Amino acid sequence: MGPEQFNVGDYLLEGKADGDLALLMLQGSHTYGDLRIASSAIANYLRGCGAEKGDRVLLIGENSFFWVAGYLGILRTGLVSVPVPPATSPNNLQYFAEKTGARFALAQAGLLSRLSTKFGPPNVLSDRPFASNAAFVSLPVLLEQDPIPQSPTAATKPSDLAALMFTSGSTGQPQAVMVSHWNIRANTESIVEYMALTSRDRVMVVLPFHYCFGTSLLHTHLRVGGTLVLDSRFMYPEKVLQRMQETECTGFAGVPSHYQILLDKTSLRKKAFPHLRYVQQAGGHLGSAAIRRLRETLPETQVFVMYGQTEATARLSFLPPELLDTKLGSIGTGIPGVRLSVENEGKLVQPGEVGEIVAEGENVALGYWRDPEETARVFREGRLHSGDIATVDEDGFISIVSRARDFLKCGGTRISCQQLEQQILECQDLLEVAVIGVPDEVMGEAVKAFVVTRNDTSTTPDQVKLFCKTRLPFPLVPRDVVIVEALPKNDSGKVLKEELRSGEECCHDT
Repeated sequence: MGPEQFNVGDYLLEGKADGDLALLMLQGSHTYGDLRIASSAIANYLRGCGAEKGDRVLLIGENSFFWVAGYLGILRTGLVSVPVPPATSPNNLQYFAEKTGARFALAQAGLLSRLSTKFGPPNVLSDRPFASNAAFVSLPVLLEQDPIPQSPTAATKPSDLAALMFTSGSTGQPQAVMVSHWNIRANTESIVEYMALTSRDRVMVVLPFHYCFGTSLLHTHLRVGGTLVLDSRFMYPEKVLQRMQETECTGFAGVPSHYQILLDKTSLRKKAFPHLRYVQQAGGHLGSAAIRRLRETLPETQVFVMYGQTEATARLSFLPPELLDTKLGSIGTGIPGVRLSVENEGKLVQPGEVGEIVAEGENVALGYWRDPEETARVFREGRLHSGDIATVDEDGFISIVSRARDFLKCGGTRISCQQLEQQILECQDLLEVAVIGVPDEVMGEAVKAFVVTRNDTSTTPDQVKLFCKTRLPFPLVPRDVVIVEALPKNDSGKVLKEELRSGEECCHDT
């Protein structure tokens, strides 16, 4: 597979002039030369702290120049990037650090207090000086060196780890997906090809880089020498639309909730976007009616409907925009270099039959970090068994029916039902909880919770929702809560969620 040596950090930066614009933010802009200098400074710092090839580095922060430079610096040093959401709780941060054995961290200064029990100087690099602890080194201090020596790229192999990307696991605990340097290259080349990306492309980025969909935007647009416009203000979507006009964006990417908000809560239909060449949609199911509205609203813009998984680096399939009318509701077919099949007990299904989506290609990840059992179950002989149940039509186009694994994907947030149920059960008034996903126009999929209350309480659905709002991210707060006398179970005590989905539960309050 590939050359004897390959480093994806250099692959993403090579061939660009130092003066070419890479990142455009509200606070200013940064060139490819800026990224080379900053990533070299970070690489030198990590090496000076004793980091060795293969060491894991937590990367914690909002989308920023610091995040991108840190990511590239980690890759170019032969270390392994571990992207973590900036809102991660101290307990979860501790879990990520212990799970990966991370010795180093790159973190925004505002988050350093969460790291104090796990890391200390000089093992943490921040984006700016940290007032309460001057011992932490910051990137601006590193950049004051004149000149910054060019950091030699580590001698990495294509199969070496580049990143550990966390995704929900079947046991309820997040799993770390092992993504190699070559996995990133393979997926990047495929996406660049089918989207025909060039250096003229300028994408509006509202997706976080710690999410594999967001990371794929970074990979593809850096590779072609394009520009990424970073804007974290999607709570005020009109401002994002205005920014897209001002910066002449050629692309936008989002999950279903982004498009529902743009279609229902903004003046998108009244605005003109003469430079907007494409929009990308993934991260869950966007209803056919919404896709039609999107096409009608942006008639001169290509609409790419896509499907992917963290275990496949990012992307697995796409539906060509010109086929939206004839194949609406389908996730399309495999992207270049990826073979997708729908199988039942190892045999290809016939049109109309159901089976599991199985993928093979150089973008399929190496497995789960230090979990050989789960790796053997999901990654069999180099083929990814997705857990998604689907059908194919006579032309080989795939449509997802349901998920075999007990997961939900709400507004782009993917979580195991077991993990969510455990969090809701922290409400002391509840004895049992079972959650399922139900269609939702905004979120793509919303949470519906069936709860059994303690006999000595008069708990109401609204009280359960209020509790969840204090403990869960907004996309995971149950839209519906149903109080039931008992959950339907089989002889072995397993909850029969199909009965819940079909409405056969015996409920006395909603």
